[in-house]
Amino acid sequence: MEHTKNETIIHDTDKESSWEQQTAMKVSGISILVNLLLSIFKLIAGIAAHSGAMISDAIHSASDVGSTFIVIIGVRLSAKKSDKEHQYGHERMECVSSIVLAGMLLVTGLGIGITGVRDIVKSTSGAIPGTLALIAAVVSIVTKEWMFWYTRGAAKKINSGALMADAWHHRSDALSSIGAFVGIFGARLGYPILDPVASIVICFMIAKAAIDIFRDAIDKMVDHSCDAKTEESMRREILKVPGVRRVDLLRTRLFGSKMYVDIEIAAAGEISLNDAHDIAENVHHTIEDKFKDVKHCMVHVNPING
Repeated sequence: MEHTKNETIIHDTDKESSWEQQTAMKVSGISILVNLLLSIFKLIAGIAAHSGAMISDAIHSASDVGSTFIVIIGVRLSAKKSDKEHQYGHERMECVSSIVLAGMLLVTGLGIGITGVRDIVKSTSGAIPGTLALIAAVVSIVTKEWMFWYTRGAAKKINSGALMADAWHHRSDALSSIGAFVGIFGARLGYPILDPVASIVICFMIAKAAIDIFRDAIDKMVDHSCDAKTEESMRREILKVPGVRRVDLLRTRLFGSKMYVDIEIAAAGEISLNDAHDIAENVHHTIEDKFKDVKHCMVHVNPING
């Protein structure tokens, strides 16, 4: 009977992993298509409206296609089943993908900031851009902001750090388009310096997002514990299991997008080994059922004598 239970749990875990991968692939496919169409539209608008800012923004959107491919690679690798050489799975490969994306995001932000500083120092001003460039900037802002929320929602649903990093890449593109809009609008009003000033502000916002993504990925790679709220919820659920007298130890560690949990509980010392085993099994299944991000839970039973 126990063997059948374990087989069911493994089967359910495999189904959940497959669903998570399908969700990530669907979102990434939409992201690639939207970025390609948007970059082509912005490039045409930039050339037709004589806007260097819009042409640069088009190149930025095109570069996001590469970052999405990194997400796809990271998600696929992390979804691989455990093997002889990697008995705990491959979830941390998604963390590597997030770190790469954080680096790309930081470079993108610094590039925007450096360009802004350079333009302020040089006090450059070119041809007055046309209205089409403004329209393209608005379309880009709306589209990329929608892509941010869409990708962010999917990333939270499947707890994917790589997909969350890609969501912030969409947000960086939306911010870049806001900078382009401000610069184009300012140039048409006779204030071309607004473009580089906006770029510097955007640089700091993108850099902060990159640092947050990097820190989250590192936490998941160095066995950082779960947040206190999650651990307290686990303690409450454990104490609800019949036969559990107290929780002696609760340790959690992040492993990519999943969690490992080690628990020591106390039970009456006079009960049989079979009863102690059943209590431990109930705690094990309770934690894995109630907390979907838990990949595995180990339970040890300590006796209370008297």
